[in-house]
Amino acid sequence: MIQPSVRHIIHADLDAFYAAVEQLDNPELRGKPVLVGGSPDGRGVVATASYEARKFGVHSAMPMATAVRHCPDGIIVRPRFDRYRELSAQVMGVFRSVTDTIEPQSLDEAYLDITVAADDRSPIAVAIDIKARVAAETGLTVSVGLATGKCVAKIASDLQKPDGLVVVPDGEEAEFLAPLAVGKLAGIGPKSAARLLADGVHTIGDLAGMPEPWFTRRFGKRGASIRDHARGIDHSPVQTVRETKSMSSETTFPEDIGSAEELRPVIDRLSSSVASALMRKSLTGRTVTVKMRLSDFTTFTRQMTLPASINDDSTIGATAWTLLERELAPERTFRLLGVGVSGFVPAEPEGNDKPNRRRAAHRASAGARATSYQLALPVN
Repeated sequence: MIQPSVRHIIHADLDAFYAAVEQLDNPELRGKPVLVGGSPDGRGVVATASYEARKFGVHSAMPMATAVRHCPDGIIVRPRFDRYRELSAQVMGVFRSVTDTIEPQSLDEAYLDITVAADDRSPIAVAIDIKARVAAETGLTVSVGLATGKCVAKIASDLQKPDGLVVVPDGEEAEFLAPLAVGKLAGIGPKSAARLLADGVHTIGDLAGMPEPWFTRRFGKRGASIRDHARGIDHSPVQTVRETKSMSSETTFPEDIGSAEELRPVIDRLSSSVASALMRKSLTGRTVTVKMRLSDFTTFTRQMTLPASINDDSTIGATAWTLLERELAPERTFRLLGVGVSGFVPAEPEGNDKPNRRRAAHRASAGARATSYQLALPVN
């Protein structure tokens, strides 16, 4: 079959997903400001805010205490991730009934390549059908961007939320992007946007008009990709299989802790969680990472690469504890800890030499030196 020259890519994004699920399951919450997240009395943050709450300036990742100040009448609901995963699976089932070429980004969003599905119907008809079926089968609304590439489709899906549908025809990508704020482009974070604004680059159109050598000076290796995206050019495929590069688990404490007696059980619990996830995916890794956030919000990591790949909780835990123990000091307390494993290879079947390699890795974890170090500035 001859492949069509024009791709049709959808970015589908469920609207205020966690909050919408809570309003769906509890009619008393409908039409009211809902804040899904942790307690405002501790270090809880907003996972998702309903659109009624967003009118007060509340947004995801905002400290819950701040959200409550902005929206005193907000109703706080603790997350129910099992329920969110259940509904997410239903939505993804709708997507898969349309096309097999799906790239989930999270529980509430995904890219779909509907090029083949659009052979029999117009791409817009496919998009409208997806929105209608999600609403009918789950009671949720989904905003959809339809374009020839992933970058433009994602921007489009965000422009008319909630329950939006924005279509960018082939050949009109640059015109569509030109008036939009430069910060809407993938790869342009708040800091980059602020620097660009200082240089007089306010819109994506301004960015697209900059000379090619300027992109290399400004963005280095990312320059060519950012220039293409600013001009609406994006040939990246919708990837149906995403390679797992790391597996991690972390926790934020209600109160800062610093003693070995308090921290060691946390390391063991996080290591066990990571080990279980690795075994489910038949993965082993050589690099163990511990993420630490201090009481002043300074965040940094320590890593150790072992001589053999592992996925058992005892070795992960021993290695992670070795890394953390070096950072313990009087008066130093932690507000967050995380444990991760990377450097994957497929897990091997049990054999005569595997226990020996695990023991070697376990011994190495007690005396090896950290092989890399990252330090982040304190976050606000």
